[in-house]
Amino acid sequence: MPSYEQLRELLDPASTVLMTVECQQGVVGPESALPELAAEARSSGALANVARLVSAAHQSGVQVLHAIAERRPDGRGANHNARLFRAAGRLPVQQLSGTAAVRIAPPVEVADEDLVVRRLHGLSPVAGTDVDPLLRNLGCRTLLITGVSANIAIPNAVFDAVNLGYTAVVPADAIAGVPADYTPAMIRNTLALVATITTAQEVLGAWKRPYRAG
Repeated sequence: MPSYEQLRELLDPASTVLMTVECQQGVVGPESALPELAAEARSSGALANVARLVSAAHQSGVQVLHAIAERRPDGRGANHNARLFRAAGRLPVQQLSGTAAVRIAPPVEVADEDLVVRRLHGLSPVAGTDVDPLLRNLGCRTLLITGVSANIAIPNAVFDAVNLGYTAVVPADAIAGVPADYTPAMIRNTLALVATITTAQEVLGAWKRPYRAG
């Protein structure tokens, strides 16, 4: 893990964006299409830590971006080229545009200044979406990645961010996947090789003291 000063420099509010990944009611909420993942996100404290980080970002002037996965009711444009997509199409809860399933799940709060990026295809919150041009227009250098799942969307986001030239930072206790022991293995063996791994508390501490302008 980086030193306190290194983390503070990485997480300068002027050049950092906090991204929440699929923290939506149909994924991590009580009526989730993926109840095992939802239970893990809540019981592990990951969703609560995402909420803490979002709240601190709002107070510290850090831009928040919520990445949502959804599909049209008619399925147009959605992928069908992997078992995951076909299985998702049979789930009792569908992530349909405009429904409660694609709203951000409590306790994560959405402020007026937050950006919400919705994708209708693929596995990545970044590739093939508006995320990269938005980050560049915001002057982002560091992308703080939180949410679910450590199985697929989180590593996709990290790899894409690194490939695009951003520094990826992952609070290990603000992401979740299934089974529970998979997340630390993914962090240790994969994400730690390409991202800065930290904790929610360390991020909060880095933002606690005011930054000097300039």
